[in-house]
Amino acid sequence: MPAHNGAFVAYYRVSTARQGRSGLGLEAQRQSVLDFLNGGRWRLVAEHTEVESGAANDRPQLVRALAACRIHRATLVVAKLDRLSRDAAFLLNLKASGVRFTIAEMPEANELTVELLAVLAQHERRLISERTKAALAAAKRRGVRLGNPGHLDRKARRKGTAASAVVRRKAAQQRAIDLAPTLEELRDDGAVSLHDLAREFNERGIPAPRGGEWMAAQVKRLLARLESAEPPRPNRRRGDA
Repeated sequence: MPAHNGAFVAYYRVSTARQGRSGLGLEAQRQSVLDFLNGGRWRLVAEHTEVESGAANDRPQLVRALAACRIHRATLVVAKLDRLSRDAAFLLNLKASGVRFTIAEMPEANELTVELLAVLAQHERRLISERTKAALAAAKRRGVRLGNPGHLDRKARRKGTAASAVVRRKAAQQRAIDLAPTLEELRDDGAVSLHDLAREFNERGIPAPRGGEWMAAQVKRLLARLESAEPPRPNRRRGDA
């Protein structure tokens, strides 16, 4: 097995509280993850353990593990596929979250499960596209004017650029939310200024938004994103307690 490089976040899950207390299954999962990493220049930035049924998709420790992956730009690693889920929709949502994940005992699982489903979806989209093109060709043969193709191309490019910007903004907003607990912890420890917060982020090995080290200006933008994410406070009418 080849050595692996980069940052990883491990997620372990057992189904019962008894297994959680006894450690049954957890030690084997952790050993499987370490065997998978197998030397190399890897860094295990966090480990999260869940005591929950695999049928439950609402798992707080998994949420924390995914947040840690986004913060550190790390890969989620689990011992077995069923430690995540056997539900295809759950795995597709996980893939859509933008977090890379790998299975220690079956590294090809990504290709054989999630990617297979993606290929099937792509095939369906291709069939829809082919049917649309056939319908447009039939309409053209009937003399229906379809518009200016160049205009449509420019419009499609503008739409694609706008959609890409939305995706980037959402990713930045999500990462800011993921960093909020760490930010509060640093403030509680006395890091108040932008420079202090940037230094602490760097010392914890948390990469800046575009990689590299944090600077005060990036912390300022992070705080602005968090402020914009806060829900509006209700207006208090006169006479309210």
